[in-house]
Amino acid sequence: MPDSRSLPLLAVTMGDPTGVGPEVIVAAWGDARVHAVCRPVVFGHPELLRRAVVAVRSAARVVEIAGPEDAHSTADVICCVPTGTDDALCAVPRQIDARGGQAAYDALVAAADAALAGRVDGIVTAPLNKAALWEAGHHYPGHTELLAEHCGVADVAMMLYLGPAAFASRSRGLGVVHVTLHTALRNVFDELSEDAILAKARLVDTMMTRLNGVRPTIGVCALNPHAGEEGLFGDEEQRMIAPAVARGLAEGLPLVGPLPTDTLMVRARDGEFDAVVAMYHDQGHIALKLLGMHHAVNITLGLPIVRTSVAHGTAFDLAWRGTADYRSMIEAIEVAGRLAAGRTAAE
Repeated sequence: MPDSRSLPLLAVTMGDPTGVGPEVIVAAWGDARVHAVCRPVVFGHPELLRRAVVAVRSAARVVEIAGPEDAHSTADVICCVPTGTDDALCAVPRQIDARGGQAAYDALVAAADAALAGRVDGIVTAPLNKAALWEAGHHYPGHTELLAEHCGVADVAMMLYLGPAAFASRSRGLGVVHVTLHTALRNVFDELSEDAILAKARLVDTMMTRLNGVRPTIGVCALNPHAGEEGLFGDEEQRMIAPAVARGLAEGLPLVGPLPTDTLMVRARDGEFDAVVAMYHDQGHIALKLLGMHHAVNITLGLPIVRTSVAHGTAFDLAWRGTADYRSMIEAIEVAGRLAAGRTAAE
């Protein structure tokens, strides 16, 4: 094992305390893989972490520290940089509560600021509840959009990623990036454009090259059934998706498409594609989560900082019962550690 002082320092945000965030952090903390790839430190309320320690029957001890530079976390010690106020302690478990939304916001902004200042090498986020975030007065569709504004960038994307261990027939990881994201389905048609499709293809090309070490082959989803069936079921493929693919090929992007999504995802599973450009949220999410829900990682592309997350939500039905699945948190920390270590080495 490498000297821990050489490992990336990662801020893990607690997320909405009414959901499973605190529990999956504490449960993952005892896994040796976490401490093999990074020096983790939690941003959130330490008392909520202590409650989670009890809920999952962990033997770990929570220690408050002034800043991430003071982190000395081990499998048995969870260092926590306090964020937010004690109002978070009154947020009602398993319910939408503005106090939970505010706690998630406070932890995220503090961690992002630490990353932007170079005080941590990346951030890993536990889930927040979007309705609670709005009730707290922060009108963002989710982490991705909030972080984009906070970091001052416009060209970002959500990518779900599964590492090669999740597959029987793949030697490399698979990423699915989304052209439109947290929007009503009726808005997708208005938000799609050649430029938007091409921008996401560029982002996924860069990220998957970093993760896999080789240039990816990228499959581009059609929007309509049967890729529009030559215009019978819609003409978006002809009007914008195929032209975006042609433009991408002209600039050297390894694109194939537009292809019907039902068969494209099977081909991607079997190793023909290393990345997929999905046109909307569920088109990409459902397929990838069926392939490996609890091993999937959410990666934000285009930020000036490393950010990964679990690939699930606050899971109110499971929260504070001590049984939430924490494998996605381990995967998210491992991927963030790899990305942060690669960025540090490049610098």
